[in-house]
Amino acid sequence: MIRFADVSKTYRPLLSRREVRAVDGFSLEVAAGEVLGIAGPNGAGKSTLLSLALGFLRPTAGQVMIDGVTPAAFVRRNGIAYLSELVTIPPWWTVRGALRRYATLTGVPGPAVAERVEAVIDRLGIDEHRRKQVKQLSKGNLQRLGLAQTLLSDSPVVILDEPTHGLDPLWTQRFRDIVGELRRPDRAVVIASHNLDELERLADRVAILDRGRLTRVADGSAEEDGAVAHYRLILVADREGIQAAFPRAVRALGDRQVSYDVHGSLAELNEGLARILGSGVQVRAFFPARSRLEAAFREAVGEP
Repeated sequence: MIRFADVSKTYRPLLSRREVRAVDGFSLEVAAGEVLGIAGPNGAGKSTLLSLALGFLRPTAGQVMIDGVTPAAFVRRNGIAYLSELVTIPPWWTVRGALRRYATLTGVPGPAVAERVEAVIDRLGIDEHRRKQVKQLSKGNLQRLGLAQTLLSDSPVVILDEPTHGLDPLWTQRFRDIVGELRRPDRAVVIASHNLDELERLADRVAILDRGRLTRVADGSAEEDGAVAHYRLILVADREGIQAAFPRAVRALGDRQVSYDVHGSLAELNEGLARILGSGVQVRAFFPARSRLEAAFREAVGEP
């Protein structure tokens, strides 16, 4: 549905002759029915990439197409459900008034506006704030209002930029359910986030950017044979033989418990665990210290 073909975007700052390439040769397709995550360090090009997909910017080179047409043409025809990283709504508008305006702009038929607005107010739990002015909202409630206006649209494309920013743990968990509700066979959902844990839970694939380039696409498949896994080993009491079972084990500093960071292939970790258990070492816990996505992210951006 969304196709990036060798897309580059170059800026020339006003006070500099040096060009800045924010996106460099990016190629990727996002299928209908898919949730794609986008991750990368600050300045990696995530915001520029989203702006290209929304039609806010035109690529310097390459092509962006949505359902066979340019983003601008697609937006004119279908609209796009979009949540910006910074939710900016006129501060004097009320919550309900803002949602009614956005519903009208989104193309919700007049007779259905009130019903649609009430539905998203209820879904995002902001009923008690409906008469408040936007300037009276906390950061978390403002973010929920932003999500509510996104849900007003029935567009086949949804783009969310840092959607859980400012949400408390409860609403971060509820956001997962919202993404599940957004999924449908004819819709593509794109989520840009620094929260790798959330992306791993929500996205079918995660595109990792570094300095404008696509360095890796991580998917939700099982751990590859031979891939390095990072685990935390916590013991009831320290014992000799840990280093022999896990040659690359490192004692976790600052941990009040007897903890080691161990890494290796899954086969190596299982062999080491069996070895220490066979020697009588009591294990309190053994769990991933890094998610698969975090490991892929660090590798993709050159971090150890």
